[in-house]
Amino acid sequence: MEVQGKVKLIGDVQTFGNNGFRKREVVVVTEEQYPQTIMVEFVQDKTDLLNNFNVGQDVKISINLRGREWTNPQGETKYFNSLQGWRIENLQSNAPSGNVPPAPPADQFEPASDFEDEDHDDLPF
Repeated sequence: MEVQGKVKLIGDVQTFGNNGFRKREVVVVTEEQYPQTIMVEFVQDKTDLLNNFNVGQDVKISINLRGREWTNPQGETKYFNSLQGWRIENLQSNAPSGNVPPAPPADQFEPASDFEDEDHDDLPF
């Protein structure tokens, strides 16, 4: 699954428990008719993936949907869902970069002519 949107917030790394469980949250706002504000969490070594991103960037985040059950001390069962990110991509980097040579002007190409010849199509079918 994927979530696309503009980064609204990147949280700090949080550490929990004696084992050093790490979590970091990012909030993105989708760009659709009814924009959604979606929080995605990155855990353990994936928290470092957010180091190269900033608020305002357009991103695509690959996610897993996680669900869990919890019974509180009163015996009530509760259910929780979370979106866990495992990859994040900058969508602006998909645009052509300065490394691509420009296309030559159209007047540098020889125009095609004589479309009536049968030998212009060399395909075997």
